[in-house]
Amino acid sequence: MQQIYIFMVSLGWLAMVHPFHISLTEINFNPKSEKLEISQKIFWDDLEIALNNFHKEPVDFLNPESPVKLEKQIEDYLLTTNEIWISGKPIKLKLLGYEIEEDAAWFYIESEAVPKPITLKVKNSALIEEFPDQKNIVQFFFENQSPISIILGKGAEIGELSKD
Repeated sequence: MQQIYIFMVSLGWLAMVHPFHISLTEINFNPKSEKLEISQKIFWDDLEIALNNFHKEPVDFLNPESPVKLEKQIEDYLLTTNEIWISGKPIKLKLLGYEIEEDAAWFYIESEAVPKPITLKVKNSALIEEFPDQKNIVQFFFENQSPISIILGKGAEIGELSKD
C-alpha cells in the first residue's frame, strides 16, 4: 500500500514538472443564424507565450496595458491558427470575445453564414510552434448527435470531420 502511495505522489510531481499541452475546440452549427459557433478552451499561460512569440512583444494576458490591444492580438493569433473549409471554400471567422477561468480561457468565434455542413475541414495549429507535444482536440456537433472528434498536433494540424 505504501508503494502505491509513493507512486501516486511521484506521478503528481511529474505532472507538475512536465505539464501537458492541450486545447479543446467545440464547433456547432446554428440553423437559425446559419453560422458556425466555435468555443475554444486554451490554457491562458500557454497562450500568453504564443502571443509573445507571434507578436514579437511582451503580452500580459491577465493584466494587459490595453485590453483592446490584447483582444486584437488574440484575434490575429486565433484566426491565423484556426481555419475552416466547407466544400473546399474557406470560411470567414471573427472573434466575438473571451472569458477567463482559473487556469484557462474560453474564446468565442463565429463564422459568416454558411450552408449546413456535412463535412468540415479544419486547421488548428494553436500553440504547436511553442509546444511540440501540443494536442488540439476538435469536436463537431452534428445536430443532436454525439460529437465527432479529431486530435490535431505537430505534423497533423489539418483534419476532416464528417457526419458520414
